[in-house]
Amino acid sequence: MTESDRQLEGIDPLVLGELLACATSNLWLGIILFSSDRKVIFCNPRYREMYALSPEQVRPGTPIKDLIEHRLKLGLNIRGEAGAYVRARTEGSIASERTVQQFDDGRIIAYTIHPLPGGGGMATHEDITEREELSARLQERNFQFDIAINNMSHGLCFFDADHRLRVCNARYIDMYGLPPDRVGPGTPLAEILDMRFEAGSVPAMTRVEYASWRTDVATSAEPTDSIVELRNGRTFKIRHRPMPDLGWVATHEDITEQRKAELQIAHMAHHDALTDLANRALLGQRLRQTIEQGGLFAVHHIDLDKFKAVNDTLGHQAGDILLQEVSRRLRRLARDSDTIARMGGDEFVILQTPISGQGDAEVLAREVVGALSAPFELDEHQAIAGASVGIAVAPRDGTTPEQLLHNADVALYRAKSNGRGIHRFFEPAMDEEAQNRRALELDLRKGLAAGEFELHYQPIVKASGHEISGFEALIRWHHPRRGLVAPGDFIPLAEEIGLIMPIGEWVIRQACATASRWPNHLHVAVNISAVQFRQPGLTEVIVSALAATGLDPGRLEIEITESVLIQDRDGALATLRQLRALGVRIAMDDFGTGYSSLTYLQCFPFDKIKIDRSFVRGVGNDAGSLSIVRAVAALAQGMGMTTTAEGVETDEQRERISAEGCNEMQGYLFSPPLPAAEIERRFLAADRPALPDRIAAA
Repeated sequence: MTESDRQLEGIDPLVLGELLACATSNLWLGIILFSSDRKVIFCNPRYREMYALSPEQVRPGTPIKDLIEHRLKLGLNIRGEAGAYVRARTEGSIASERTVQQFDDGRIIAYTIHPLPGGGGMATHEDITEREELSARLQERNFQFDIAINNMSHGLCFFDADHRLRVCNARYIDMYGLPPDRVGPGTPLAEILDMRFEAGSVPAMTRVEYASWRTDVATSAEPTDSIVELRNGRTFKIRHRPMPDLGWVATHEDITEQRKAELQIAHMAHHDALTDLANRALLGQRLRQTIEQGGLFAVHHIDLDKFKAVNDTLGHQAGDILLQEVSRRLRRLARDSDTIARMGGDEFVILQTPISGQGDAEVLAREVVGALSAPFELDEHQAIAGASVGIAVAPRDGTTPEQLLHNADVALYRAKSNGRGIHRFFEPAMDEEAQNRRALELDLRKGLAAGEFELHYQPIVKASGHEISGFEALIRWHHPRRGLVAPGDFIPLAEEIGLIMPIGEWVIRQACATASRWPNHLHVAVNISAVQFRQPGLTEVIVSALAATGLDPGRLEIEITESVLIQDRDGALATLRQLRALGVRIAMDDFGTGYSSLTYLQCFPFDKIKIDRSFVRGVGNDAGSLSIVRAVAALAQGMGMTTTAEGVETDEQRERISAEGCNEMQGYLFSPPLPAAEIERRFLAADRPALPDRIAAA
């Protein structure tokens, strides 16, 4: 007999019964005892409460069958037919059983049957609705959590303080090429690293180096973000966050494409889109770095000599191909330590670093000029570009990027001024010259608006006598400080900076306005720059000037050089034909000083050929010059064109030229160029304009 049995033996049975009744009445379980014939012996209040039974409905002797049918009426959910359900639970032997019941009102009650010795049994009933709801919510949350982490775009992993995996998502496994069957809760970090090394999804480190780095990160109490480039070419961003329990959580983001895009954007920001060379911004960075490092280096400023001609004649696509081919040739000449940049248009810069002396820079410059002078194959065309190079050597010629680039540009300007296709080193005197040129450019821009330009006119005389047939308009610039500036000093600059168009338009309008006051048989000749001629709108300018002044188109003579036809012959011929259709006369100026004048005479019937002064000057003592004058005069006469000899300064020249059949002459022998008022006073007072008798008789 146990101690408990001895304690119970001393208790009054009535008292013991009351204690048991009190205990069962306060249980959270519903309890029911039933006999072997399935009739109620006892049930506690909790049982009645759970199934809404009155004491009369569940008295001792009540068949269990009645209670089951009562539960069916309460909305018990069953499978199959109700009668079969009742029979299955009231017939046969009593056996241990646990059943979960669900009711229509949402309640869930679990009951367990315990067979009793001697027959009958006891059933306990527990309302587990809240527990099941909580369990269902937890299951739902777990399910949602699984869905969430396994559908993340990032890899996710949790490790505990012992460096063992607690959870990871499928993305983490996929990102690192891990075998799914070997990765699960409890897997040590060391094993995962081994698997990653097998898959090659690790940085370019040894296993020891990588394990040491990851351990340092894992044991750190600080959040860490890392960019890791793997051997397989992928780039991951890892965000490590420590947990209070000394474990950690990490997200792994594949940023390979983002990284490529960022690198591409950074590359585009520092490289020329057409040639993929460094651009001005990157060159500036490299220059600053090179200056900080010290030592000798050179800056080569390269400009193509004939790029515009290629662009104008073959089109912009051919121009782009030419620039790309230029960049390839420059790459072959430069070293890995050098930087090649495209500054825009047809300008390039080579940062040559390091150099042992100026001789290294000279060798590279000669190679550049030679390489870019060779013909270029542009689709079905061949082109010659040529190049000029200006060089600044650091630190002698500058200690800032701006100084060096400026001085290399100044040297380039000298190279182009000295004939192109050559290189020049910067010299301090060049800067003064460049400053003067910039000052002249500023003055030139102001000069037209300020009315500083004036036209002078030089008589054109008929060779048969001393009668004047017309005048050539020649521009003069009266600078307020410099005095009279020769056209040769400012016309090339005006062409270069784009001012030749407004200046040329002013010349045309002014010449037409002046000539409109002269006798009707006199013509006025106006020189048209090749740059001006190639610009659109020339015909419209001439039409407008003629209309505004009332000048007969036949009295206007346009003088062009063959350079107009060299770059775009078809376009130039179209413009010439438009002018001819208006009635304007066309003269070929400086004939014989170019390359293929005879071809141009054949393709367009000029009204006049002007023999250059260089041939006229030698007619007295140079048989070659005289032969050229004779040939040109004969050629013009045969083609029905007038010839005008320029630069006649002596009686001997006049006699010889007249004897060879030239139709007209002009030069200082007859008159220098004079302002319009002086021309009108000297030569146009008479009814028939002519030279003064003393000049005519000379």
